[in-house]
Amino acid sequence: MIFKTVYHNFSLILLGLLIICIPEQVLGQKSVDPDSEMLCVGAHWTEEEGAEFLKNRKAEYQTEEEWKKRATKIRNQILRGSELMDFPSRYHLEPIQGRTRRYEGYSVTNYAIQTLPGVYVTGSLYKPHGRILNLPGVLSPHGHFDEPGNTGRYREDAQMRFASLAKMGAVVWAYDAVGYGEMADIGWEHKHPKALKQQLWNSLRGVDFLISQGVDPEKIAITGASGGGTQSFLLAAIDERISVSVPVVMVSAHFFGGCVCESGMQIHKSHDFQTNNVEIAALAAPRPMLLVSTGNDWTKNTPEVEYPHIRHIYGLMGAEENVEYVHLPDDQHDYDENKRKAVYPFLAKHLGLDLSKAMSENGDLLEDDIVIERQETLYIFDIINRYPEDGVTHNDQVKWE
Repeated sequence: MIFKTVYHNFSLILLGLLIICIPEQVLGQKSVDPDSEMLCVGAHWTEEEGAEFLKNRKAEYQTEEEWKKRATKIRNQILRGSELMDFPSRYHLEPIQGRTRRYEGYSVTNYAIQTLPGVYVTGSLYKPHGRILNLPGVLSPHGHFDEPGNTGRYREDAQMRFASLAKMGAVVWAYDAVGYGEMADIGWEHKHPKALKQQLWNSLRGVDFLISQGVDPEKIAITGASGGGTQSFLLAAIDERISVSVPVVMVSAHFFGGCVCESGMQIHKSHDFQTNNVEIAALAAPRPMLLVSTGNDWTKNTPEVEYPHIRHIYGLMGAEENVEYVHLPDDQHDYDENKRKAVYPFLAKHLGLDLSKAMSENGDLLEDDIVIERQETLYIFDIINRYPEDGVTHNDQVKWE
């Protein structure tokens, strides 16, 4: 669906960017009950309200112990709101493996993993050549980018990132969001009331999958942009196996995520509690985290609002050196070349990767030898690997055991 936006005044710029860059997030708001007082959707607050909220919260935690008490409440709200307070059984992943393609410095193999009985999450595993045991792992959720032929994990910039990280020495799991790519073809619906719960669980099982592939369980990172940024800080908040997090163009004091997969369940608010995505992202402390922001979306205030607050929390835990930010005032809402240039050094530093495989000494990206595959090439299910007869084909069929 194509939106045409006319800017009448400055106040419409943020809305315009939301429509142009990630139209499904606007559509996602339609799936949320507008009468629900417990849901914080999209630009739920003004910028001023978001900043004031953080100011008031900061006064409540001036010691590490005070923050830890607050952090426990925030984490419990996420788990209760997403209906994951009691985890379901970690069903055997039973990975289905496709054909491996070998390229210069890396390989790509398509997989499907069973995250719940009959729920097969589709994706591709990018690996460096040579040994793979005890290498760092990177979980790569994608954002709400759905232009025809240029969607989700199949986008050129996404494939560039996955391959570059593999060349640097990481094992990368790039997987479909519920109702995107191959999962959409199977029958899954993205704008489903339980999409947040389903995606967060799929991400958690993605960590299990990386560990099953022999990665170092002490060196697992997660990074994604937009809705993938939301997945990045949500998973880091509830799963301490994530040792490094890099949420790109998403951490905002006033914007809560416009899609049901981000704000369609009560993870931010209850009758006697309120938090926002800045506090949620800060649950990663003291583990290394990089915020990447731009001047053309809801992360435009990161240098003055979001980053100082998160740095305060890291400071309480004696880990200020573990949190950084890169602000790109002229960039757009995406994971483009400039974001990759910002992220690779951070991941190389904290995961022990070889940065020279992805960037030259003068800072240029080394991407000329990366092969951009067709979307269908990245599918696991075909005439050889048939979709399992007992496989779930819609969100409503999921059995949470």
